[in-house]
Amino acid sequence: MTRLVLAVAIVAALAAPKGSRAQGAPGTASPAADASRLSWMSGHWTGAAGALQMEEVWTGAAGGALVGLHKDVATKNGVSRMVSFEFVRVETDGTSLVYVAQPGGRPPTRFPLAEIAARRAVFANPAHDFPQRIIYWLDDAGALHARVEGAQNGKTVGEEWTWTRRRD
Repeated sequence: MTRLVLAVAIVAALAAPKGSRAQGAPGTASPAADASRLSWMSGHWTGAAGALQMEEVWTGAAGGALVGLHKDVATKNGVSRMVSFEFVRVETDGTSLVYVAQPGGRPPTRFPLAEIAARRAVFANPAHDFPQRIIYWLDDAGALHARVEGAQNGKTVGEEWTWTRRRD
């Protein structure tokens, strides 16, 4: 009888819809840990804010991670110079995705995945000074957006960027 119950349980588990199966079995990653769910971020993105030219570049998700960089270039009196940069990556910690930021090449700060949808991802680290949340999304027109937000001096503040895909 025990074998019959076990066989029925195995068949039922295999027949269950993919989303209803239990996650976290040894050797498997949760769907939230699948970097390919963020493939919409990959590419070379550019934007501008006044005289500030911005670039954000993301690799594809091969190997289970995206690697990126951000660079800001300001032009003053006809002279352009880099004013900031950041190395970034999205990798798995085995069960979920983590956004790892290194602004100006500083030591990494980790922001675990808090929410994910088809074209939106939210990463959060409530213990970090600022930001506590990093949000990326792709709008219906194909523009990539990023927003950082969190508490500063007792108030919730944020900053947002928008880039379009660079066509070479």
